[in-house]
Amino acid sequence: MYIKLISIALIGVMIAGCSTRGVKGHSSKKATTSSTKSYTSSGAKKDAAYVHPTMRPYTVFGKRYYPTKVRVGEKFTGISSWYGPDFDGKATSSGEIYDMHALTAAHKTLPMNTIVKVTNRDNGKSVVVRINDRGPFVGTRIIDLSNKAAHQIDMVRKGTANVRLEIIGFKDRKSRDRGSKQAKRSAPKEVLTYETYAIQIGSFSKIDGALQTQEQYDGYKGYHTVIKDTKYNDKRVFRVWLSGFKSEAEARDFKADSPFQNAFIVGE
Repeated sequence: MYIKLISIALIGVMIAGCSTRGVKGHSSKKATTSSTKSYTSSGAKKDAAYVHPTMRPYTVFGKRYYPTKVRVGEKFTGISSWYGPDFDGKATSSGEIYDMHALTAAHKTLPMNTIVKVTNRDNGKSVVVRINDRGPFVGTRIIDLSNKAAHQIDMVRKGTANVRLEIIGFKDRKSRDRGSKQAKRSAPKEVLTYETYAIQIGSFSKIDGALQTQEQYDGYKGYHTVIKDTKYNDKRVFRVWLSGFKSEAEARDFKADSPFQNAFIVGE
């Protein structure tokens, strides 16, 4: 179903949450690496992450979403909903036909074909699903399960559940639901990489200037500052990065509507 059908999903929110279709995308670039020191950490280095072609940012209800690369073992918590008969047999955002009897799910930013273990934190029941759609776009919900998946963790009657998501593998588009081991074997043609991005907003020969810039912009629009202690032409240079962008497109969009027009984007 394409995005214009969102209104239909909202009518059924009391029963089964919502889902939005029609998002297409393109592959991302490989990660770049840096051997410089950091005065503040931007997070643990993550490797063996997955890049899927449908990774282009998209907008729903005026909000911009940025599909994000993930790695096996990452975990998230939040509210799950489910969707069923109203969407059965209709197109998903990945181009597949939604089958409410298959173990699939919709997520706003996880790469398509990510294999996720979903655990109902209220009763301990779990199910493994494959992401093949976008949504839900209601409140703070983080995943929309198929009807079958929702039944397996006993959440259909209640409609929503507190869940924990764990990334356990990836599949190529043509493979069927056979568990995470099959998923890993089926994806040799996919690009396995991890990348985050930052915007360099300052470069100083003395640490004092870098510290002042770091303090001034730390937390700006939800991003954090990092000082990189580097060398250039045998001289010490303190570079200030505004970090935390999940994709190059996110960094470009931010830069276009920011006071850092002369800044440049760097890979982490």
